Amino acid sequence: MKLQTSHVRNALAAVATIGLTAFNASPALAETAASKIDAADTAWMISATALVLMMTIPGLALFYCGMVRKKNLLATMAQSLACTMLCSLLWFAVGYSLAFVGDGPWLGTFEQVFLRSIGMESTSAFAPSIPELLFMFYQMTFAIITVALVAGSVADRMRFSAFLWFAGGWLLLVYVPIAHWVWGGGFLARAGVLDFAGGTVVHLNAGIAGLVAACVIGKRHGYGSDNFAPHDLSLAVIGTGLLWVGWFGFNGGSALGANSRAAFAIVATHLAASTGALTWMFLEWWTRGKPSVLGMISGAVAGLGTITPASGFVLPWQGVIIGLIAGTVCFWACTWLKRRLGYDDSLDVFGVHGVGGATGTLLTGVFAVAALSVSPDSPGGSPGLLEGNARQVLVQLYAVVVTLVWSGALTWVLLKVIAFFLPLRVSQQHEIEGLDLTQHGEALQ
Repeated sequence: MKLQTSHVRNALAAVATIGLTAFNASPALAETAASKIDAADTAWMISATALVLMMTIPGLALFYCGMVRKKNLLATMAQSLACTMLCSLLWFAVGYSLAFVGDGPWLGTFEQVFLRSIGMESTSAFAPSIPELLFMFYQMTFAIITVALVAGSVADRMRFSAFLWFAGGWLLLVYVPIAHWVWGGGFLARAGVLDFAGGTVVHLNAGIAGLVAACVIGKRHGYGSDNFAPHDLSLAVIGTGLLWVGWFGFNGGSALGANSRAAFAIVATHLAASTGALTWMFLEWWTRGKPSVLGMISGAVAGLGTITPASGFVLPWQGVIIGLIAGTVCFWACTWLKRRLGYDDSLDVFGVHGVGGATGTLLTGVFAVAALSVSPDSPGGSPGLLEGNARQVLVQLYAVVVTLVWSGALTWVLLKVIAFFLPLRVSQQHEIEGLDLTQHGEALQ
């Protein structure tokens, strides 16, 4: 008995030693090298990180729940909350390391799983003037909202348990690789792709995934015949406002410092959103006789999503042009194209984010200003078509095709695998009763 106790004690000691070795960051904390961290950049990036997190909770949660029926309001908000909690832990555990650590063309490394070896003075090569922990957190907020965006395509019908499996799997299998390819030094970055804040990584990625998910899961019961009018558009307007302001951290923060490039990105973002909203409003006024509030906020988000990849590479007036194109193209995608193809994308994630992300990525290749895209890797900047570099448009198209194929294919495979183990959607009776009650046991009175 004493011998068994001794073995148990030795085994526990060994496990404890391994654990402390794996997660102990004290050597990094004790670094004495002169800090490269800039206080102003750090302060701005803390603010930008908070703004981007606000985009999901409560921004996207309110935006989405305001556009569904009352019986599915809480279930829709729950998806945004679940993405925040689950994706945060997965990003901390392994996502950040695979996306931004290492210089492999396809994927990063496991060197910084669970953030081991990140200390007080640690910085990332991608953001050398702020703490690496802050850079990790900032990128975490992007991962969260990208997964949460996909949920809008399958609102009103996806089982919550299936959604949790999908969210975790999609983050690791789809988002992390594409983030590494574009932002983490992967093969798309080496090809010269310009994506300042997520035209491919976030918007096109989420948009095509949403379209595939909507097609795999199927149309909502009563689609085309029942009344699917939004329960409370005032919530969606409030959500739009939070998204709009949060986008200044999304795009402005992607400058990764308190500098002029951040200011250019913020101004271009605001002008594109304003132009996109007005464009959609006038197109709807012209085609349907009245300008709806839903159209205005849809146009604003279309402008925001489309300017995202270009925001740090273009001048303010070019932001207006991109917003005009965004409002027009996304309005067409959410009306004519959606009716023509017959898919049921509940909250038009593909029409706004997918089409907007692809459009913005291509327009970045047209409008990019060399003087705004100077970096250590590109001291001469990356001019676009208007400055005589037609090749940049082809590089951007390459990124669009790669993102579309990878995201679409892996999303389909992931959903099929999950469906093998549990149903993806609720029963028809539960869908009629509403997901608030049937999935969460609560409802608004």
